[in-house]
Amino acid sequence: MSDPATEAANGQGAPQETTGEVFFYHMTRSPLEATLPVLLQRSLQAGWKICLRGTDPKRMAWLDERLWTVSDDGFLPHGLSGGPHDADQPVLLTTDATLTNGADALISVDGAAISAGEMAGLTRVSILFDGNDPDAVAHARTQWKEVVAAGCTAKYWSQESGRWEMKASS
Repeated sequence: MSDPATEAANGQGAPQETTGEVFFYHMTRSPLEATLPVLLQRSLQAGWKICLRGTDPKRMAWLDERLWTVSDDGFLPHGLSGGPHDADQPVLLTTDATLTNGADALISVDGAAISAGEMAGLTRVSILFDGNDPDAVAHARTQWKEVVAAGCTAKYWSQESGRWEMKASS
């Protein structure tokens, strides 16, 4: 019979606690409206439903308009929350804390809050913040601390060099 302490230390025996992964995107060269469609397309290609959460309904309506005109040759299926088909939207733009479309991934913009349960329970959480706004950077630092305190892995991505590179991981 083996020792339970040894099994736990080796990742055997006891059930493993699930922790989420939260990606922080520090936008310094590209604005949100340029960065967001790329992340949304990649998430959709992975087969995920996405909740795009912001803090201001007017800003979400503005993003909704931009996403309809992303490119002439592509289509980014999405909807603004409050419609009759919110649960069916592959990408739902909202300011609400509820994941009404059964999202696999959550993208937070403009400092929108993310709960510890969401961090641990979703396939991917991404936090996009404007690196040219000192208040946004300070808020992202606070969110980083919250992610780490929740026991989730935080990964920091920067486009400082001109392309996205992971610069840190907790």
